[in-house]
Amino acid sequence: MDLGVSSPQLDDASRGFSFMHNGPLDMRMDQSQTLDACEVVNKYNESDLIKIFRDYGEEKFAKRIASNICKIRNEKNITSTLELANIVKKSVPYTNSRKHPATKVFQALRIEVNQELNELKEALPLLFDVLKPQGRLLALTFHSLEDRIVKNFIKEITKLAPDTIPKFIPIRNTDHHEKTKANVICNLIASTEEVEANPRSRSARLRGVEKK
Repeated sequence: MDLGVSSPQLDDASRGFSFMHNGPLDMRMDQSQTLDACEVVNKYNESDLIKIFRDYGEEKFAKRIASNICKIRNEKNITSTLELANIVKKSVPYTNSRKHPATKVFQALRIEVNQELNELKEALPLLFDVLKPQGRLLALTFHSLEDRIVKNFIKEITKLAPDTIPKFIPIRNTDHHEKTKANVICNLIASTEEVEANPRSRSARLRGVEKK
């Protein structure tokens, strides 16, 4: 599983995923669905925007950004990626960070539009169930919210069941422990060389399991 948005989608301004190119506020993975980022930005109430930016973007200036969005949209709709990026940029204190100030907000909007975290939670057990023994499931994540879901799922399928038989009964642990369902086979991050060659890999993490 290669999660999140792809480089071709980011580089296509018409898809509205990137704050580096001017385009419509779209961000739909499935372009047949009705909800897009423009509707979220212009129709959601301020408290919902704050929650989205905090929960899906881990943005500490969520309240200030949402407030400024609401002030501007009261005069006219916010319809382009650069327009939104500039609002966010003016809403947060200046930093020397290499990360664009709008990164977290754009991530949060994309997750909301596509319900990415819910889709991931539903997909992982379904994919694991169809694996044959020795089949492998690997997930490539690009931010902490995705990675936390994958990590917790792997933890669940690789843990032993707790003891339920009293210690004084003469049965070996191996006789009554439920077997784990899988073994961890990898937990990798990009090397320094890879990040230099492909900066978008800097936040990538690959986790994998093999089914027993």
